[in-house]
Amino acid sequence: MKDIAIYGAGGFGREVLTLVRDINRAEERYHIVGFFDDGLPKGTVVNGLPLLGAMEDLNAWPTEIAVAVAVGTPAVKKQIVERITNALVTFPTLIHPSVMIGDSERVRIGQGSILCAANILTTDIRVGRFVILNLACTVGHDVVIGDFAAFMPSCNISGEVTVGEGVYGGTGAKIINQVSIGDFAVIGAGAVVVRDLPPHCTAVGVPARVTN
Repeated sequence: MKDIAIYGAGGFGREVLTLVRDINRAEERYHIVGFFDDGLPKGTVVNGLPLLGAMEDLNAWPTEIAVAVAVGTPAVKKQIVERITNALVTFPTLIHPSVMIGDSERVRIGQGSILCAANILTTDIRVGRFVILNLACTVGHDVVIGDFAAFMPSCNISGEVTVGEGVYGGTGAKIINQVSIGDFAVIGAGAVVVRDLPPHCTAVGVPARVTN
């Protein structure tokens, strides 16, 4: 089994811990060694596991270790990944055993991405690096999701959608088919996106309208 740690000991980090444990129940793959977090004292116990330290401790870790970066805010997650310089660190792609992939040969999921329970992906989909698909999201055909994007529970992405880098989709957001979302756009919870969104905007409502 490979040693694995979770970067981020907050709520999503604890959810990722349960995801890894569910993976291990289906097939023993990981030895969970603990958490890393910059905001808690080293030695703190989180859900029965030790806080192993902060970024400097991870970068000095002396043995090979897989690290799941469990941070939901795309820009913050990107900054964390860029600060990890330890050559012994790898970034596993974590897929809950309940995830349904319609055509596994035609769905590509990038390094470090996390797919939580009850996601459904169909065919001809490309998911980038360090993407989060939280609980019960659906992704239709011919979708491209850029690196560091994060979709919260129950988001629906229809077919032929292009999602830029670092896009954040709030809980229950829906994107209709043939829409493009610009880099680091924020889609509010429950919003319904019916037209293209520019980069670095915030869009809310039904239909979603840009507010900034």
